[in-house]
Amino acid sequence: VAELQRLGVPRVPAVSIGDRAVHGWNPAGYAALLGVPYTEAAQLPPRELAARLDRILESSEALVARLDAGQLDTIPPERKRSIRDLGYHIFRVGLSFIDAMDHGRLPETWFDERAPAGMLDGADVARWGALVRGRITGWFEGAGDDEFARVVDVYYGPQGAHDLLERTAWHCAQHLRQLYILAERLGVSAPAPLPVETFKGLPLPDALW
Repeated sequence: VAELQRLGVPRVPAVSIGDRAVHGWNPAGYAALLGVPYTEAAQLPPRELAARLDRILESSEALVARLDAGQLDTIPPERKRSIRDLGYHIFRVGLSFIDAMDHGRLPETWFDERAPAGMLDGADVARWGALVRGRITGWFEGAGDDEFARVVDVYYGPQGAHDLLERTAWHCAQHLRQLYILAERLGVSAPAPLPVETFKGLPLPDALW
């Protein structure tokens, strides 16, 4: 870490060789630094990613609305976070992209936020999710294509807006997968099957947790 700081890199991830370093999640930059060939993976266009993100959040909203206060209190063994906080987190992750574009930065603390005290049952979480979806939709309606060429100061390093949008979409999709599993454990029927077609083209991890 001290060596990275000497090179002006505040934190990992980063790759350094001699006095040169590439900070943030930047596979193409890493390859250029190492002098090895690299082919970028195919990436969905920003407007398509925005549509996918909205469908993921819509599915989250519909499912979480079916959970009562007691069910939302459940803490799964895979991670010590209540289902209430997971539901809140899905929408906070989606909103984080818009906040990051507005402020030019994305601190890790945004992802540590928990559902507020007044958010008691699934209907409360779903209503907030609907407001989040409205704000996200409004932002994309007003955004020019040049917005997606910007670079944002993310807590793990600088990241292009297009890459950050893709990461936001699959991050929300990953948590939606978890929410479906947890609802099934509780005997709650989802209003629709998991929208797996929406996940096509997103670099989702194989593991659920």
